[in-house]
Amino acid sequence: MTGDGVPDDVPPATQVRVLLAEDQVLVRDSLKVLINATPGMTAVGEAGTGAEAVRLARLQRPDVVLMDVRMPDMGGIEATRRICADPVNAGTRVLILTTFDQDDYVYASLRAGASGFLIKSATATELLAAIRVVASGEALLAPTVTRRLIADFLRGAQPAPVVRDLSDITPREREVLTLIGRGLSNTELAEHLHLTVGTVKTHISRLLAKLHARDRAQLVVAAYEGGLITTTDGRR
Repeated sequence: MTGDGVPDDVPPATQVRVLLAEDQVLVRDSLKVLINATPGMTAVGEAGTGAEAVRLARLQRPDVVLMDVRMPDMGGIEATRRICADPVNAGTRVLILTTFDQDDYVYASLRAGASGFLIKSATATELLAAIRVVASGEALLAPTVTRRLIADFLRGAQPAPVVRDLSDITPREREVLTLIGRGLSNTELAEHLHLTVGTVKTHISRLLAKLHARDRAQLVVAAYEGGLITTTDGRR
């Protein structure tokens, strides 16, 4: 695992198409230059509002939308919800940009369909790694960071209670889901449960199907909604 918590068992994507949703032109231009200068990556569109991000996502069908939370016209969470709910965007993943200390949107972002988070203070190297991880569709970005974000959110503005039915999953799947909710990567899951990474991936595939989850990030939501993870569990 990298220093930012990116799982080390996820191979980089060979070609990643990125849509930039950021209202600050200078930031957006900087991101565009960085992404276009990176082999195997290209910026396919730029949006300055949430509504524009939704429109361009449907038009360009990018692999990843780099989505700022706070934008005019339509916020990043609502834009994420619309993008992820559109069948046309089945292959698109959303990576949320957050300031962490100021945003109280973590749980809502995950429920809206976001596949991960990027702290705005991240380095260029961390940004590129994050985009590749989310594009791979196999791993949640920086699980330790995401766990901390969710835990802090739950300690603050409590979300409306949501109960997730986990009656269809097996005891082993429940164990795997709990560990996913705590932020373990596939390699860490395999070591903890004394399984092969391949077996872990099989369990995850079954959980995705049974819980109608879009990706690993949605399994984190299911772990919280199913009562497998509490605020204390999520604390670092």
